[in-house]
Amino acid sequence: MNIYMTSGTLDYLQKIVENNEEQNLLILQDSEEQVLLIHETNNESIFNEAREYEVIDQTGKLPDMGYAVLNNIPVTEEGRPVFEYRFQNRARMVESEPGFAAIRVLRPLNSDTYIILTLWNSEQDFLNWQTSKAYDHAHKKRGTSEGVDQQPIFPRPSYVTKYTVVGSK
Repeated sequence: MNIYMTSGTLDYLQKIVENNEEQNLLILQDSEEQVLLIHETNNESIFNEAREYEVIDQTGKLPDMGYAVLNNIPVTEEGRPVFEYRFQNRARMVESEPGFAAIRVLRPLNSDTYIILTLWNSEQDFLNWQTSKAYDHAHKKRGTSEGVDQQPIFPRPSYVTKYTVVGSK
């Protein structure tokens, strides 16, 4: 499974969705009205230009509505096996959290930045997850000698982007 992402105006991206009703597409918009279109497929991208990712772990379906959080994590070439091992062997507790809709762990095909995409029914559900025991368990090694965050595999800091799901097909 692959995910392709492209950006543009809401009107332009909505036209792409309308012209590709058979595709699995998701429109996301952030608080500054930046718009992202996600295409999930086993085939080639329908986009002229796209950021390309391979899905290496997934649970759930992309929702029609809700809240999306993208944790963007740059990883060195040498660090990829360590990073992927960590996510392929995660506790999988987030899937049981109220309001959880889906997760995609995305390996970059043309950059060094992995994306952990989580989708929620609402922003409040995501915030509740961040204060839950399950979140604490998932991040219990963070900041310790056993934590992946303490290994020299990150060339620069990670960052989070947050969006509202405004449409899908």
